Amino acid sequence: MIESDKSAREAARQAKADSRALAVISVEIRNAALAKIADALTENSVAIAEANSKDLEAAAAAGLPGPIIKRLAFDEKKLKDAALGLREMIGLSDPLGRKLLRRELDADLLLEQITCPIGVIGVIFESRPDALVQIAALCLKSGNAAILKGGSEAANTNRVLYEIIHKAGTEAGLPGAFLTLLESRSEISELLSCHEEVDLIIPRGSNEFVRYIMDHSEIPVMGHADGICHVYVDKGADINKAVNIILDSKTQYVAVCNAVETILVHQDAANELIEPLMEALAEKDVEVRGCERTMQIHSGILPATKEDYLTEYLDYIVSVKIVDDTDEAIDHINTYGSHHTDAIVTEDETAASQFMLGVDSAGVYQNCSTRFADGFRYGFGAEVGVSTGKLHARGPVGLDGLVTYKYQLYGNGNLVADYAEGRREFHFKDL
Repeated sequence: MIESDKSAREAARQAKADSRALAVISVEIRNAALAKIADALTENSVAIAEANSKDLEAAAAAGLPGPIIKRLAFDEKKLKDAALGLREMIGLSDPLGRKLLRRELDADLLLEQITCPIGVIGVIFESRPDALVQIAALCLKSGNAAILKGGSEAANTNRVLYEIIHKAGTEAGLPGAFLTLLESRSEISELLSCHEEVDLIIPRGSNEFVRYIMDHSEIPVMGHADGICHVYVDKGADINKAVNIILDSKTQYVAVCNAVETILVHQDAANELIEPLMEALAEKDVEVRGCERTMQIHSGILPATKEDYLTEYLDYIVSVKIVDDTDEAIDHINTYGSHHTDAIVTEDETAASQFMLGVDSAGVYQNCSTRFADGFRYGFGAEVGVSTGKLHARGPVGLDGLVTYKYQLYGNGNLVADYAEGRREFHFKDL
């Protein structure tokens, strides 16, 4: 947390200063800090549970939707998973100082491209307290200072987690502003104006909120607005496999950005798929909204509108549409989707290849759940979010997405004039 008499800008300036110190701290110290933080979280499980209970009680009293309350919960399993994620991150390679390029420009002129931290990263995230742990750990391992602002509904849990992580990190030798927590909503606007101190903003929230961030800051923004994910069941699909994949994609955890929101069905698979799929979805209390063609097959399907295909439900609701072929499925996804994660269920490799190449999303899958779109499940240790943009990082953003690079040139009194005037010549050689 920032001190009561310190503004968000002052906190950002301190983070900027400390980010330079953090950038040169050895990986051994960074890993030792991760281990100490994991131990501290486990040792303070009672305090974390008490704080989370206060947030859950307040959320229930305020009438927040069930899926949001589920995301807000930070129970024993989530705590155990968070600590495990920290320990697994220790085993990941150091993302800093990796040589991406080593090229001899001349006999005594060596060019290297190496990875380095971005600097100060501001992350504004939704109600999930476990996101705070993941973000703090990823920024720490990648040598970045982090400024975090969580949702007010998780204020008690976030505060306790921050205090535990900050204390353990500084005791392990990290600079004081390696992690900062903002608690007031008004501090968001001030943070967004800190373009000289903050190098990157990662927002995690509604489409409207992300757009607001992009429109009100000169700081580069990385992230995604909506998670409108699709599962397309091709005519060459194994129907039982398709039903199971759709169920997992929709109901394993509905209130997340990688849950499926629209199911597309090839016209030749519709009669065989719709009946068992409706039975399976009914057992999970999922409301189904569909096109006229699906409604003719099953009476339990409610009419879908164009708006349904543009909606991230984050709830037990899904839309279904029958398409003529794979081309139409691809066109629908590229038109209505959010470029997050989309899957095809098929045993036809030609159709799969067409889909995988044609769908313009950060993640394109064959015969598996969209819920695999996650930094932990990709082996990144964790993620700060999912990027649907195409510059710098795309998909789940782990350690590699939190570093940039610099060019280092080693010479021996070399002058451009010698090459420009023909006294010397380049002889590029990759080493």
